[in-house]
Amino acid sequence: MSARIETLTIDSAALAGNALGDPARRRVPVWLPPSYDTAPARRFPVIYWLAGFTSTGASLFQGSPWQPGLGDRLERLVANGIMAEAIVVAPDCFTRLGGSQYLDSPATGLYESHVCREIVPAIDARFRTIGSRAGRGIGGKSSGGFGAMVLAMRHPDLFVAVASHAGDGYFELSVLREVPAVVRTLRRHDGIEGFLRHFDRAVKKSSDDIATMMMMASAAAYAPDATAPHGFALPFDVQTGEIVESIWRRWKAWDPVEMVAAHAQALRDLRLIYLDAGVRDEWGLDLATRILAARIRGLGINVEHQEFDDGHMNTAYRYEVSLPKLASALDPASDGPSP
Repeated sequence: MSARIETLTIDSAALAGNALGDPARRRVPVWLPPSYDTAPARRFPVIYWLAGFTSTGASLFQGSPWQPGLGDRLERLVANGIMAEAIVVAPDCFTRLGGSQYLDSPATGLYESHVCREIVPAIDARFRTIGSRAGRGIGGKSSGGFGAMVLAMRHPDLFVAVASHAGDGYFELSVLREVPAVVRTLRRHDGIEGFLRHFDRAVKKSSDDIATMMMMASAAAYAPDATAPHGFALPFDVQTGEIVESIWRRWKAWDPVEMVAAHAQALRDLRLIYLDAGVRDEWGLDLATRILAARIRGLGINVEHQEFDDGHMNTAYRYEVSLPKLASALDPASDGPSP
């Protein structure tokens, strides 16, 4: 038999009543490898794959005539003997702002709790998983890569391997470059409320629109502020663009480059840390990834770091490098009783 995708529906307590009014019912695609149906006693490792900004778990599986979706890539990797069989789970952490950064925030919802305390147990309860950290890995690209790194550092009880493709980081390079465009966009639409009305009406979202929405989504994740009109604090003065240092420090506390020192033991306990980025990344995330790899190595921790000749967009082909590495770092599928 071939692989198949089953959709798990979760009515999330963590997301219920969130400030953005986003749905608490989430549909989670679960890719089941070929042997899942043919070997009914076998238990499998699990890879959690996190979508980037503006994407959902389901969208990862949507390919095109020239670019296969995640499921087609996985089936080909397994069929060709390049990747060991694993269950692959793609959470849906999309928000009205375009994404959650996979963190808990009163401004968006409890997405870290949703992934780690709801989805992981639900997958272990519903499917034949190994059911321990030795059989779980996590990965993703861009915001998904950020989420993978942060969740791996903050939840060493859950994950034993991590892969990040051009994950958000070193915010001095990747965030501050967007400030002029965001300030001008907000000015053009008379502030956040006017911008949100414009965004909802716009048939085509411009690059400045997406950059502005990303800035707000990041603010909601990194600097929630109940006293602010929309529940989050931007790291700059919206009139002048001047950086507000007290808020910027809150953002920087979530920068993976800054987090590694405090989470050195969790990183040291991982079997695999895989990082990569294209050397023409438009947000400078190749440099952010270099810095992150250097910080991790500086702690005496092994990290595999690769670069390739491309930019940030349309690089899902790199998953064919990381996914086999993740699968090989996990305890393999095996027959046996439930854990």
